Amino acid sequence: MAARHGGTVDAGEVARFERIARTWWDPEGAMKTLHRFNPVRLAYIRDAAAAHYGREPRGGKPLAGLSVLDVGCGGGLLCEPLTRLGATVTGIDPAPTNVEVARLHAGQSGLAVTYRQATVEELVAEGARFDIVLAMEVVEHVADVDLFTAECCRAVAPGGLLVMATLNRTLRAFALAIVGAEYVLGWLPKGTHQWDKFVTPAELEAAIADGGLAVTDEAGVVYNPLAGTWRLSDDMAVNYMVLAKAPAAA
Repeated sequence: MAARHGGTVDAGEVARFERIARTWWDPEGAMKTLHRFNPVRLAYIRDAAAAHYGREPRGGKPLAGLSVLDVGCGGGLLCEPLTRLGATVTGIDPAPTNVEVARLHAGQSGLAVTYRQATVEELVAEGARFDIVLAMEVVEHVADVDLFTAECCRAVAPGGLLVMATLNRTLRAFALAIVGAEYVLGWLPKGTHQWDKFVTPAELEAAIADGGLAVTDEAGVVYNPLAGTWRLSDDMAVNYMVLAKAPAAA
């Protein structure tokens, strides 16, 4: 993995997401793929948290009493449903328009979500820690993967969980996530992804281990073109998620 120094934020990536930030909540807009992807990643987070904290995943509010940090929250597509599941959610993003859009939509939805224009390293420096830390579809957009992962690990409270989702650096991912999704099907704006910034599961898991957390699960996410839906799979060649646990307090 190429080393990139000087913080986790890639200014070019922030500027690119700023240009399309107003489209976050349009299910047929630039973020339509995330809208379709959201149910499977939300269920993965819910079920993992419920299993870890001894909750009933399909109960009314299985995440009640748990604090969640969504790093790179965008317009709040995960923050809002997690709040409805009972979690106390903080969403952070370096792009100011993303935060503005997220706050506006949460207000219109009557949901109490804390949004900040901030980086994970800033929250860590403040001493903030969370029961669950999420970095979903963010790793491939940061300036320094190892530093970003280390800071996400530091943000997890003792005994808490980290969930990360990203794209594998394979030829299939290049063909499907870039050529197919951006240039052929138009699911994503052209230039959304750079193949050389994709991260293999081995690289991500090594970075998590260096951060002091233990990887407990990994899962691929694949698209069913006939149903138009995403599902969990053993196939991690393109999209995948990793779950890790922080050690308990001494």
